[in-house]
Amino acid sequence: MEALLQIVADLTKTVMPGRTEVSVSLLVKDAPSTVASTGRLATDLDESQYDRGHGPCLHAARTGELIEIGDTRTDSRWPDYMPRAAERGALSSLSVPLVIDEDEQVAGGLNIYAREPHAFDEDSRSAAARFAPYAAVAAGNLYAYRGAMDRAANLQTALETRGVIDQAKGILMARHKLTADQAFQVLARMSMKTNRKLRAVAEHLVRTGEHPHR
Repeated sequence: MEALLQIVADLTKTVMPGRTEVSVSLLVKDAPSTVASTGRLATDLDESQYDRGHGPCLHAARTGELIEIGDTRTDSRWPDYMPRAAERGALSSLSVPLVIDEDEQVAGGLNIYAREPHAFDEDSRSAAARFAPYAAVAAGNLYAYRGAMDRAANLQTALETRGVIDQAKGILMARHKLTADQAFQVLARMSMKTNRKLRAVAEHLVRTGEHPHR
């Protein structure tokens, strides 16, 4: 999925005028990241906006509006960002919003930074708009994949934690003729007493055979 996003960014750069660099930004619950980039210029200017919390690419992602800057040296919007863009050599830009998943608060932007002022015409705007759906699908799939991986990792951790706690409870139940609830309470009390996580207390008991005092 990262490779597909990179292909979209590379193809966009190929057809855009003005000696451009292109990025794809992903905004998840208003937390931004760059998931594809054709060069340092695009990455730097994305990150400059993330640091400030505003700018054309973030505005496009948040509002769903296409944002064009004709000349960063004279545009009065985002006055703390424009000088940075001009200094880095991006004299015009086009940020195309990506609609990904409104329910999950996931959006994005296809960001095109040109080294020439007023680089974009109707044809280039139309071309950028045609690339945007492909970027949106790929970015949405990337978000879904990352979410699935996180959930799988959390589930694996939960299963491992449950397993070692059950083993520790079993040891206490066998040694001291406790019920499952009583064994769990012993582990919970030791966790509180030693200020250690319940799993750490259980792992210590299972590994060493030493059990907490009742």
